[in-house]
Amino acid sequence: MQLLTPAFGLIIWTLLAFIVVFLLLKKFAWPAIIGGLAEREKNIADALATAEKIKLEMAQLKNDNEAILVQAREERATMLKEAKETKDKMINDAKDEAKVAASKIIADAQASIYNQKMAAITEMKNQVGNLVLEVSEKVLRKELSNRAEQENYIKTLAAEVKLN
Repeated sequence: MQLLTPAFGLIIWTLLAFIVVFLLLKKFAWPAIIGGLAEREKNIADALATAEKIKLEMAQLKNDNEAILVQAREERATMLKEAKETKDKMINDAKDEAKVAASKIIADAQASIYNQKMAAITEMKNQVGNLVLEVSEKVLRKELSNRAEQENYIKTLAAEVKLN
């Protein structure tokens, strides 16, 4: 049983060695360990604070990005609306110009047709007048040969003419 129970001298020397090591550790090692732990704790706290700050900045950036995205969508919608309105206006202006041009062309064509019609009527009247003159001349030559028939014809024409 001697192996399991240490001798009294061994306990004292072990206790004395433990106290010496403890005092040496307390004086030299313990402040370095505590300082290292404190510095590590400070670094961890700083890292956590920085992470929280970055997290807040990221949230702010995300909100800013979403606001910019919403604004960009609104601007795009406005630009598309303006482009559609401009397109519609250009189409309507082109249609109106085409209608005006078509109306002018039709009016010019109608005026040209009217002028040609009047020229044709005038020419026809001139030709009819020439034919009447030729026929009248031939009739009058024939009738002038007989004086009695000529007087009779003049009386008939005078009776047919109505005075205004």
